[in-house]
Amino acid sequence: MRRKLLPHPDTVPPVPRFSRQPTADGHTRASTLELFYDLVFVFAITQISHFLLSVEPEHLNWTGAGQAAVILAAVWWSWNYTTWATNELDTSAPVVRGLVVAIMLGSLLMSIAIPEAWGERALLFAGAYVAIQVGRAAFLTFVSGTKGSNERNRAGHILAWFCFSGVFWLAGGLVDGGPARTILWLAALLIDYSAPLFVYRVPGMERIGASSWDVASEHFAERFQLFVIIALGESIVITGATTSELDLTNERVAAFIVAFIGSAALWWLYFNRAADRMAGHLEDALNRTELARDIYTYLHVLVIAGIIVVAVGDELVIAHPSESLETNELMALVAGPVIYLLALSATRYRAIGSISPKRTAAAVACVLIGFAFSGSPALLVSALLVAVLVALIIAEEMGPPLQPVGSEAEPADDS
Repeated sequence: MRRKLLPHPDTVPPVPRFSRQPTADGHTRASTLELFYDLVFVFAITQISHFLLSVEPEHLNWTGAGQAAVILAAVWWSWNYTTWATNELDTSAPVVRGLVVAIMLGSLLMSIAIPEAWGERALLFAGAYVAIQVGRAAFLTFVSGTKGSNERNRAGHILAWFCFSGVFWLAGGLVDGGPARTILWLAALLIDYSAPLFVYRVPGMERIGASSWDVASEHFAERFQLFVIIALGESIVITGATTSELDLTNERVAAFIVAFIGSAALWWLYFNRAADRMAGHLEDALNRTELARDIYTYLHVLVIAGIIVVAVGDELVIAHPSESLETNELMALVAGPVIYLLALSATRYRAIGSISPKRTAAAVACVLIGFAFSGSPALLVSALLVAVLVALIIAEEMGPPLQPVGSEAEPADDS
């Protein structure tokens, strides 16, 4: 009987520690731990919305909008990297659960600092963010990855980038605000957001490529879809909370109903077509890592930003339904659906190389409404914007049926 020759130990690639195990049916879904972790970000998104509405000395000024954008970018980047990590980690392993719970605590600390992120709690905000990013990368480098493994190598690169950007985050938290903090935090964001584009290249370290990641497309797409649900849920909460605190006049009840229909329309536009199409393109992509990076990591933050701004606009309309809005408030009301629609169109362009004519036209229509009805009651403007979203949904439903992802006829779907 011939003995079966075993491969030499040096030829066997190191097995990643705490790696996600394949399921019997081949489907990989979000775990209850990940859903629990997401609860913090319901609070975080609400905090960002309230930050936009509480900027002094004037509500919704450009400075406040820019500061809110920086806060959202940091919150998003911390959640996004955890999602990339749990896409490959076994969330049933006690050590991984401990990691995620620790990140959850850091995220909660960062969230409670948001109202004063540009004031007295700047160091808490920046420190929590750096602790999350550096701590997670250090875990993946020294605990999860075995010596010489691909996982440890790429995590080491990511750790180096986060340590570098962390210097700017912490320095911004230590200075006395003003332009210095803005410059330092923008530099930190530039480092963080450019790192994936350079594939975390570090001088003196072995280069890594996009093939270093193995994206479980079903789980990955689901996680980002769930974050869209989080943002939409926040819009429901904020409209309900605002309405419940005010007198229920006929105009205010009408504004509440319009806001709800608007939130439902945002859900419909994303989950009726866009979500499945993006997931399908990711599953079929030859360059899956790069497509996941572009569509989900980068472009989805614009989808979330659009939902947040829509929620801010809804709160303004519910508070002042029969009044005409100030210029900045009107811009926020219009900007929400415009950002959302253009973001969805951009994801389509990245996936198949063509924009969405209907959704782009709807965004233009929203802008025209803002100009044409600038002095009109807030409720009227809001109702017209929601009417555009509803009309877009009807146009898509009456259009040609969706073609399978990857088919030659797919670009004919002009939604």
